[in-house]
Amino acid sequence: MSVWAAVLALIIERVWGYPDRVYRILSHPVVWMGWVIGKGDETFNKPDETSFETGRLVGAVCLGAFLALVLVVTQPVARLFSALPGGWVFEAAVASSFLAQKSLGEAVARVAAALREGPIEAAREAVSHIVGRDTAGLDEAEISRAAIETLAENASDGVVAPLFYLVLFGLPGIAVYKAINTADSMIGHTSDRYRAFGWAAAKLDDVANFIPARLTALLIALAARWIPGAVPGGALRTARRDSIRHASPNAGWPEAALAGALGFGLGGPRAYKGEVLDLPAMGDGRRELDADDIDRALTLYRRLLDVLLGATVACAVVVWVV
Repeated sequence: MSVWAAVLALIIERVWGYPDRVYRILSHPVVWMGWVIGKGDETFNKPDETSFETGRLVGAVCLGAFLALVLVVTQPVARLFSALPGGWVFEAAVASSFLAQKSLGEAVARVAAALREGPIEAAREAVSHIVGRDTAGLDEAEISRAAIETLAENASDGVVAPLFYLVLFGLPGIAVYKAINTADSMIGHTSDRYRAFGWAAAKLDDVANFIPARLTALLIALAARWIPGAVPGGALRTARRDSIRHASPNAGWPEAALAGALGFGLGGPRAYKGEVLDLPAMGDGRRELDADDIDRALTLYRRLLDVLLGATVACAVVVWVV
């Protein structure tokens, strides 16, 4: 049931996204998760009062309790859906809220539109909503690279990875994955406040994304076959060569694959909270990118979504036949 639910969830979210009316009434499951994580951070994270080892243990216990809570909530819902006639449709509708195909594409497209329409401050504002780096002084090429890098990384974190766990473990699987990913985004940092408390969240997120990140690189290579001028083999070669340079064990795979597929030069220095980090480059191509290059990356992203849907349908058919 979960594989067919995954197919329907992909279609629902890609076409309609998360309805604004539902958001206004119920907010969003990830917002609920963020609230719980924030309360745990506020209550139990005391970096000035505890040792690193104690802080790490407390963070791990809090994360475990949080994930257990997610399972306690989603397991009965999943069992209820499985007992209902056509319950997989309800499972798909709920699971679609944990995917980000539509919202990711729209957010990146807004950056390209802002670059075209000007002024550049509008593009800086648009890209600031989808990246964590400082954006106030970015020029056109830096804004374009930031948007494309985010598109590549979040194709994995926001689409491929949650779908992967939905197919394997149903609604509880996708919910637990999003809980891990949300915890990492909120507390999985190397700042003094979160170095200990967020250690478990960061490590578990690395484990959870290990396979999906590499699957995303493969999907980028497959999708590149339908993009004029793209180089599918270049995607895989660049991913294998450059991904190990990235600070993350996973994020470099989709980023380098996209750079190799489209002949872009991504990565490099960027600033976070005023501190400039000299990060490695991904790909050997052009670094002076613009709105047209963002559009080209979005075209590749859409073909990736097509390939992903086709692969999920094939998995569903195989499971159904077997």
